Amino acid sequence: MSIQIVILAAGMGSRLGRSLPKSLTVLGDGRSIMRQQHDNIRAAFGNAARITTVVGYRAETIIEAFPHVDYVHNDRYDQTNTSKSLLRALQVSGRGGVLWMNGDVVFDPRILGRALPLIEREQSFVTVNTAKVSDEEVKYTVTPDGHIKDLSKTVRGGIGEAVGINYISAADKRAFMRQLHRVGDQDYFERGLELAIAEDGLLLEPLDISDLYAVEVDFAEDLERANLYV
Repeated sequence: MSIQIVILAAGMGSRLGRSLPKSLTVLGDGRSIMRQQHDNIRAAFGNAARITTVVGYRAETIIEAFPHVDYVHNDRYDQTNTSKSLLRALQVSGRGGVLWMNGDVVFDPRILGRALPLIEREQSFVTVNTAKVSDEEVKYTVTPDGHIKDLSKTVRGGIGEAVGINYISAADKRAFMRQLHRVGDQDYFERGLELAIAEDGLLLEPLDISDLYAVEVDFAEDLERANLYV
């Protein structure tokens, strides 16, 4: 199927302590984090998937490693957060919905297969893990009908964590982009989703992948944990 994918890989990833962009970190199976993302995308959606990567820090190293995808540059990568990187990519996307992921997520390829029915019916979603709720991660709560209500690192009483793979439908994209434009430079894209929920009536479904693995690699211990799966 033809689908638009965005990978957010503009940041410096300084917490991991590597000179290369974090997405080029090599995993235990010899692939980089971004290579396993590309492999998972192609396995789920085939060659028709259009991948756009947002780059900033040492952009040339990512472009050299993956020359056959589209690129958007966030020249203010050292002054902005994921809200502005994602906004740049959405502004050049086509009319359809967009699946996006953080460039540091090591994940089970079956996650994209599980997401496919929601994508096919144009349902915006956030993938979540209900098995743990860590203070450092983006947490969420739900409304009585089961849609996402709150989504941030500061959520109290969170029932799970967002894992960095998300979809915005064609119908919801304009409102989401307007909110991403409005939020602060240092805000994460989740702030744009929260505002779209509160002010635009965005219905965002939590896609539970707790039985599968998904690891955002921020620190050395995250990398060790990711290597247990690949």
